[in-house]
Amino acid sequence: MTADRNSRTGSGAHGPRWRRRREARPGEILEAALQVFVQRGFAQARMEEIARRAGVTKGTVYLYFASKEELFRAVVRETITPQLELIERIVAEHRGSAAELFRQLVRRWWTVVGETELARLPKLMVAEAANFPELAEFFVREVVQRARGIVGGVLRRGIAAGEFREVDVEAAVRLAVAPLLAAAIYRHSLLPCDSEPWDFQKYLDLHVEFFLRGIARAEASHD
Repeated sequence: MTADRNSRTGSGAHGPRWRRRREARPGEILEAALQVFVQRGFAQARMEEIARRAGVTKGTVYLYFASKEELFRAVVRETITPQLELIERIVAEHRGSAAELFRQLVRRWWTVVGETELARLPKLMVAEAANFPELAEFFVREVVQRARGIVGGVLRRGIAAGEFREVDVEAAVRLAVAPLLAAAIYRHSLLPCDSEPWDFQKYLDLHVEFFLRGIARAEASHD
């Protein structure tokens, strides 16, 4: 009787396992989609391959995501967006200097994005933007503009505190971010073909030093 009740209610050994498997499916699909997108590019990515890597049927993928475009947006929102949210909390809670906060953000970005598969997403968008302008606009709105807003807030904080000189913040933000994107894209594209080693940590440290010296107030820049 107990076995019969469990089979009807799904509370037996197989029920919870089945439910956990079903609840895990969106995450498994997103993980598989990230791998396929960064390896194949958006245009060449196929839902069949994503389903196969996730261990589900193609129909199951469409049960959760109506289209490949929707799936890509979900990948961005489930991977990069949480990192941006964490960085925003770090900025909000920071009580030290703006310069130290900038250093911390660069290190954090490289650890969670630059050194991981997530760095392939900007590379993918650079390659696919002309063919998929709506996805490019989504990526700029959800990721690029939000990241620029974070860095801009740090620079404005430093200017207000007298750490940094008055500069065009929007231009300074682009100068701060561009070398990071360049390093991440190069790491996942041309680096395997480059016979000369690239010490990314030294590169990042030097970038931070150059940038902070460039925006430091005149009396502080010679310290």
